[in-house]
Amino acid sequence: MKAAAGRRFSGPTAARMGVLLCGLLMPCSFLCAAQSPQSSPPQQAPAAQPAPEITTTQQPAPAPPPQAPASSDATSEVNTHASTPFESHVNLVPVRVVVHDSNGKAVANLTKEDFRLSQDRRPQTILHFSVETPASVAKQVVRGEAGGDQPNVSAPGTLTLPSRFVALLFDDVELSTQDLMQARLAAVRYLDAATEPSERVAVFTTSGQSQVDFTDDRAKVRAMVQQLIPHYIGMYDPSDTTQCPQMGYYEADLIINQHDVQAIQAATADAQACGGENGPSQSAAMLVQSTAQQMVLAGENNTQFVIRRLTELVRRMSAVPGQRSIVFVSPGFLVTSTYQYDLLEVIDKATRANVFINTLDGRGLYTVDVGGDISRPPPRFSNSNAAAQDALYRSQEQSIQSDALANLSGSTGGFYFRNNNDLVAGFRMTAAAPEVTYLLAFSPEALKFDGKFHQIKVTLATKEKYTIQARRGFFAPKHGQTPEETAKQDIEEAVFSQEEQQGVPIELQLQYFKSDAMDAKLSVLTRVDVNHVRFEKTDGRNRDQLTVVAALFDRNGNFITGNQEVVDLHLKDATLEKLSHTGMTVKMGFDVKPGGYIVRLVVRDSKASVLSAKNGVIEIP
Repeated sequence: MKAAAGRRFSGPTAARMGVLLCGLLMPCSFLCAAQSPQSSPPQQAPAAQPAPEITTTQQPAPAPPPQAPASSDATSEVNTHASTPFESHVNLVPVRVVVHDSNGKAVANLTKEDFRLSQDRRPQTILHFSVETPASVAKQVVRGEAGGDQPNVSAPGTLTLPSRFVALLFDDVELSTQDLMQARLAAVRYLDAATEPSERVAVFTTSGQSQVDFTDDRAKVRAMVQQLIPHYIGMYDPSDTTQCPQMGYYEADLIINQHDVQAIQAATADAQACGGENGPSQSAAMLVQSTAQQMVLAGENNTQFVIRRLTELVRRMSAVPGQRSIVFVSPGFLVTSTYQYDLLEVIDKATRANVFINTLDGRGLYTVDVGGDISRPPPRFSNSNAAAQDALYRSQEQSIQSDALANLSGSTGGFYFRNNNDLVAGFRMTAAAPEVTYLLAFSPEALKFDGKFHQIKVTLATKEKYTIQARRGFFAPKHGQTPEETAKQDIEEAVFSQEEQQGVPIELQLQYFKSDAMDAKLSVLTRVDVNHVRFEKTDGRNRDQLTVVAALFDRNGNFITGNQEVVDLHLKDATLEKLSHTGMTVKMGFDVKPGGYIVRLVVRDSKASVLSAKNGVIEIP
């Protein structure tokens, strides 16, 4: 039976990730039961014979989100059908932890028993514990072989499996021109240094301008970095000195959203000074309100761009197979109460997807000058009280901006580089793979689906003076998770990971044959050891359901397309006995061009909720 082609997506970007994930579910396979990948296909039963015990049905992919109907062949023992696209939902609460000793060195060799985890001061049971080091990322992979009926097919070449992805995210919305130029020069020097062949680098910006996706072509990345310029999305250029009265987003938020009397009085004094020493107080008050309103709108707009880009990039990086790090180059950004939930949601998604967010303060060595920045001097006629209050607001704003960067890095296991003008060293440190991180997860007890914030605290049983870096809390989900959603989330996380698992023993074999110089067929054969499948005996049949997903990535780890089969098993005892010796093989096919490819295979047993995953690489000449 010839496999139908899956839906293809070329050059996926963060803006199209939602569509990309839906494309993973397009069916393109057939089931080969009671045979090995090398054996001949079974003979088709005559029409007059009873229906065979194991049959294969292939259905066209439905338009999401409706689910394809089950096969009407009630007598067959194996039915395959497509399911609806999976999406991410909250399940366990992941907590990534980095522990440093008094010298700042990462602490290794800690175990699950060394950690204590609490939510809202109530101890929690750690249900998941794993340790990740750069060495643990490297996995053994399956390499493909030539096959099919095409003669004289050359043997596949050697393809290095990309195991590390670094996204350089420049905050061209908040960075000043001078700071962005300094960051550009440092990034170029970092890119000129020698790197591992398994590392892929991308350049993204908060404005969405001047970007290049993950690639091993460092010259291309370098050229894009050299093109970076500021793109001020808000209504004010941060270097603008004509604003009257001058105020930042923090002070404007105090005036408009918190109705802070002291802030209003200080801004009114500034308005009178910049508008004329003897200007009417009523006009100054109106000027303060209008300016503050515009600054709030501009500040919220900029914050929205930063958080939206971080969300998109985390989602984009969850679609690459391997260790993932973001280097966020920014002066920091202000997160008011309006956007606290959104920022913590970014942290939750990054932690769940094993994405490290490292932050680099693009201002370098920075202190708040009480007299005001040279580019933005205080109003000449302001009184001493108003000037002191302005300096306080600037200091508080800078502190809160830095807190946002510290929160992003600290909560995801990343590194925060700040107060240092050696930005080249900053790029080396933030782009480096973490020495060792610990991933903990727990299921909150008696959690209400109300969207409220809950504090998290991680401590150690040891009395050593260690520094713990972990997320500070999470927002409760606003709805529960169905078993179907749990299954979809398990599969999605496994597909876009590189960790190999053997919940149910599986074998992966890759074969190809070329129909001509520019076209080839890639076959993904999955052999499942049914002896470890936990069947449920009902009406004399052994029943279970397996979901098999094959995802195809290019040599740079960019997702191309994917196929999925949901295999319904209702086997007679005799058939199960036969399959226990031969195994069950699912075959999926892709139409490809010559080049290097990565295949990620995931099999999930819905009855036992266990999962298997393997990696494969193949190079088609």
